[in-house]
Amino acid sequence: MIKKKILIQLDPDTHASVFDAVVAIDAGVDHLLQYRGVKPDQVRDLVHGAMFTRGPEDLHSTAVFVGGSDVAAGEALLKAVTECFFGPMRVSALLDANGANTTAAAAVLAAGDHVPLNGSTTLVLAATGPVGQRAVRLLAREGARVRVASRRRDRAEAVCEAVATLVDGADLESLETNSPETTAPALAGADIVIAAGAAGVELLPADVRRGYRSLRVAIDLNAVPPAGIAGVEVTDKAVERDGTVCYGAIGIGGRKMKIHKAAIRKLFERNDQVLDAEEVYAIGREQRELV
Repeated sequence: MIKKKILIQLDPDTHASVFDAVVAIDAGVDHLLQYRGVKPDQVRDLVHGAMFTRGPEDLHSTAVFVGGSDVAAGEALLKAVTECFFGPMRVSALLDANGANTTAAAAVLAAGDHVPLNGSTTLVLAATGPVGQRAVRLLAREGARVRVASRRRDRAEAVCEAVATLVDGADLESLETNSPETTAPALAGADIVIAAGAAGVELLPADVRRGYRSLRVAIDLNAVPPAGIAGVEVTDKAVERDGTVCYGAIGIGGRKMKIHKAAIRKLFERNDQVLDAEEVYAIGREQRELV
C-alpha cells in the first residue's frame, strides 16, 4: 500500500506561513500539518509523533519543512529536528526560512547562466543578511572570488570567518560599503553583483553601476521600491541594460519557486536527507542540467 505524503510544517512565527503552505500543496503533498509559534524545546514531541507512527520502510513518506520569517529561529528548529533522529528512525527535513536557501540558490544559478562562476569576481552587497550569507557560501564553493560587503566592516569580516570554516580554500574579501564613494571601488573589476539587502534600500546607484564596463551580471533581490540596484526593474529576467544582464526579484522568483517545489518533492525520495543551502542549490543545479 502506497502511503500518503505527509509534510509537517514547523514555523516559529505567530501564524504559520501561507506562502509555504501553498507551495507545499502545489508540490504534491497529500497532507500538510502546520504548527505555529514552535520553539526548539517543543520540537522533539512533534518529530517523534512523525517518526513513530510509521515503520522505517515507510518513513520516506513523512517529512519536515522548517519555514517562517526568522532565519535564525529556523536554524535552531532544524538543529532540534535533527537531534531527534537515531538509527533508521528519521525523516527528511528542509530548511527554507524566509526563502533564504531557495532565493540564494536561484540567484547564484542565474549568475552562473551567464558567467563561469569558478574564477569569477562577485560582489555581494548586504552580504550579512540571511540570503547574502548563503549566496557567499554557494559562490565560494563554486570557486568564485567573493567580495563580502556590508555597511559595517566588522560584520562583513564575521561572515568571511564563518564561511571560511565551512568552505576550504574560500577566496573571500570583506568590504565596507556604506556610501556611493565606498561602493564604487568595491565594484571595480567585478563580473557579478548580487544585492541581497533589506526591502526598499538602494545599495548600488545607477551611475556607479554604469561606470564599470566589466560588470556582466547584476541581480537585485529586493522587490520593494526603491530598487537595491538602481535601474534594474523588479521583473527583469536576463534583460540587458547598459551592457549588463539584469535580474530583478520577480525575475529570480520563478526559478526560486521551481527550486522550492523540487526540494519538497525531493524530501519524499528518502528518509535520511537534511536539505540546507548547499543541498537546495544542488537540487536547482540538477533542474538546470535537465532543461
